[in-house]
Amino acid sequence: MFFPQEVIEEVRARNDIVDVISGYVRLQKKGASHFGLCPFHNEKSPSFSVSQSKQMYYCFGCGAFGNVITFLQQYENAGFQEAVKMLADRAGIKLPEAEYSEAAKARENHRARLLAVNKEAARYFYYQLRAPRGKPGFTYLKNRQLEDETLHKFGLGFANKTSDDLSRYLREKGFSDELIQEAGLATFDERWGLHDKFWNRVIFPIQDINHRVIGFGGRVMGDGTPKYLNSPETPVFDKSRNLYGLNFARSSRKNQFILCEGYMDVITMHQAGFTQAVASLGTAFTSGQALLLKRYADEVLLAYDSDGAGVKAALRAIGILRESGITGRVISFAPHKDPDEFIKAEGADAFEKRLAEAENSFFFEIRILSREFDLNDPAEKTKFHRGIAEKLCIFSEEAERANYMEAIAEKYHIGHENLRKLVNSAALRGGGAKPLERPKSGLQQKKTPEDRVRKPQRLLLAWLADMPEIYPKVKRYITVEDFTEELYKEVAGRLFEELEKGRADPAGIIALFPEEERQREVAQIFHASVGKLEGKSEAEQALHEIVCHVKRNSYEYYSQRLGTDISALNQVIAGKKALEELSKMHISLD
Repeated sequence: MFFPQEVIEEVRARNDIVDVISGYVRLQKKGASHFGLCPFHNEKSPSFSVSQSKQMYYCFGCGAFGNVITFLQQYENAGFQEAVKMLADRAGIKLPEAEYSEAAKARENHRARLLAVNKEAARYFYYQLRAPRGKPGFTYLKNRQLEDETLHKFGLGFANKTSDDLSRYLREKGFSDELIQEAGLATFDERWGLHDKFWNRVIFPIQDINHRVIGFGGRVMGDGTPKYLNSPETPVFDKSRNLYGLNFARSSRKNQFILCEGYMDVITMHQAGFTQAVASLGTAFTSGQALLLKRYADEVLLAYDSDGAGVKAALRAIGILRESGITGRVISFAPHKDPDEFIKAEGADAFEKRLAEAENSFFFEIRILSREFDLNDPAEKTKFHRGIAEKLCIFSEEAERANYMEAIAEKYHIGHENLRKLVNSAALRGGGAKPLERPKSGLQQKKTPEDRVRKPQRLLLAWLADMPEIYPKVKRYITVEDFTEELYKEVAGRLFEELEKGRADPAGIIALFPEEERQREVAQIFHASVGKLEGKSEAEQALHEIVCHVKRNSYEYYSQRLGTDISALNQVIAGKKALEELSKMHISLD
């Protein structure tokens, strides 16, 4: 599938990459770029760079890169067509009928078939629950006090005890054995052949934000194991980027979500009127899920079980929420175990009160930490205070850290000055030393002869992409031929063509390379860092140094080829002249 290139360019141009990615990732401007925590791998320090001038992103940690379209493809697990449509809708652009390549047709058709087989399976489970053989599941759900309307809303179903009923049904509907297996609905072995993954279980269909069934969860009837069984990941089901109930919760019009542990907690809450409830999908809460929540709300209330496992999961989730820039609070269900039990025992009004009283997540962390120490023992108490100090170091903003220090000092009767000293000591132990100053031009740290050639070329291309206005000053001394690395020369050729027209489109240049590895290399070029420059004079000095390096490398390269390459002579002559001129000249940024 493909859209005309001019349409794609319009969609890209009308969707600023910083604006789009800010809806998924908390970005902070640093210099010419915006930085945040990478949504494609777990990290604590931001290495995900988004450049507004280049309209592209690059992660220095995992190497993820691309433009605004590829971001949606990667983040939303969407095809190219779907990503373009999402951005077109966002910008109010009416798309023409898409044209399809055979490979794109095959991919889209395959995804459609996976969604179709899941939909048919959900329909089968739904009617099984209401059939005579579904009585165990129906009775179980009714005993959990679920209303018929709730059963219908969530599409709850039942997989009976016969282990191949669903497979036979789906075959009759025209689905292949291979597709049924790929969707995670059945498995195959030599002894039993094709047999259902889910049997003798209440079924919870899992839907994406567009209400499409992408997977299933199943709760066993009786004492069988595992208690809960979930679909494996498939091309349409990524557990780390989906949340149970989000298809309903995102429309709740509340600026908060309630994060639960399981399906039943979500369903009970929705039935009680708390339609902002969601749950992770049989896995620990992930940063991808946190960023998904951040699209719709600024605050998350944790509704985890009050047992040891629930507390541990809550502590982990708090850290992930904080790193994602989301305010977290913790709901207390005492004396009850979980939200389901609480609502059934005390009702919706009492639960609403608990939401309002939810504990600040940092205070919760400190309270749980205090359980590890005997606070009547001076030595143990000191250890506790040191633990508090270490946790306070997570706040990078001075004002926020000071506010928490004041509150904690008062709450746990710690002298404010004593706590401050402990925090300072903890910060030093955690590596609070001043980092080494980065080289001004980015060229001083040379590792290999190859590096000495490549680095200045890379830096010059990155600088020209960032500041197209300096091109007229640079082109006086530098041509495409001065880029002696094959890839750099190709990038320079395309970049210089654009700069001659008064513009630079690094994201568009990346898209011109068909191989993904080549695209990654080009993205790395455009994200090369010149270093922190203090003022105009330093910037001019750094630019001059980089241009001189590129020209000198070029001169040496062609000098070595004079004996075999006739065309090299002109480059040597031009290079020598330019170097002589550069030694006397000052390149101004005015």
